[in-house]
Order: sequence, then structure tokens, then C-alpha cells
Amino acid sequence: MRLRARLCALLPALALLSVASGAALSEEAARKAAIFPAEVNDPTLAYGRKPLPADQKRLDLVTEVLRQQLAEKGGLESVDLSPQAAEIRKESPLYKCNGCTGPIAKALGAELAVTTFADKGANQLFSLVVTIANAESGQVVRQGQVVIRANTDDDWSHAARWIVKNRLLAEPLPGRS
Repeated sequence: MRLRARLCALLPALALLSVASGAALSEEAARKAAIFPAEVNDPTLAYGRKPLPADQKRLDLVTEVLRQQLAEKGGLESVDLSPQAAEIRKESPLYKCNGCTGPIAKALGAELAVTTFADKGANQLFSLVVTIANAESGQVVRQGQVVIRANTDDDWSHAARWIVKNRLLAEPLPGRS
């Protein structure tokens, strides 16, 4: 009977401990990132011309793959960019904006800013660069680059997955154990 009384007294404490550790885990898992759309640095696109539809499709694909991979493997929650859409358009291209992504990410409630651009060397040669920076300080947390020597959806998706696995998340992001 005494054992049962002790267990009954311990149960509320264990429940509280369980709730507290669960809250800590969900807080850690809820790390937010502003994952900006992938852009292209194409020297043939002078005077603000848009990328070719096939290239834009692949940039959108890379952005989506990064969102999925960073959520699944890095525990990052992608924030909605639409409240800052006008500012993003104004500052584009973001890979040239000299730190403008940090304030935009902070305004969206994100801790991290993720930018991506493809540097086009030729029709079949791209260099894909992904940068994760602290939104508050602008300090680069991780950066990865890969050369794509083909121009198919599968090649671009593979490149984005490779960067996440081998460069961005090869070690845990700072603040993670």
C-alpha cells in the first residue's frame, strides 16, 4: 500500500517533467527559417529579363527540395514569405542585396535566412550555391556549393539534396546537439 501511495505522489511530478521536456523538444524542433526562392545569375539576362521558363521551373524545384530536406533532416520550419513579398521583390536579386535577407527574415519571425542562387556558366553548366545565415547577425552559419553539369529536373533536385546532406547538414546546425 505504501508503494502505491508513493507512486501516486510521484505521478504528477513525472507528468510535469514529461510535459516540460516535451515542450523543450517542440521548441527546439520549431526552429524557423525564411527559405527564399532560388535565383539565377545568368550573364545573358541583362536589363532585368526573366530566366527561361525551363530554368525558372528548375529554380522553383530546387527551392521546394530545399524546404523539404531542411525540414526533414534539419528540423527547420519554413516561414510564409508572402507578408514580405513586396520587400523581397524590391531587394531582388537577393544574392546581391548585401545582407537584406536578415531583416526580412526577422520581420517574418525567422531565426535563419536561406538563400540560393545558380551561377550559370553555360547551358549545361551551373554552380548552385546555398547559404544559411543567422537573421539577427547576418553571420553565415553554413554554405554549400555544387556544380551541375547537366540541365534536367533530376540533376537539379539531386544537387539540392546533395548540398543539404554533404554541406549544410553534414554537422548539426549551431544551437543543436
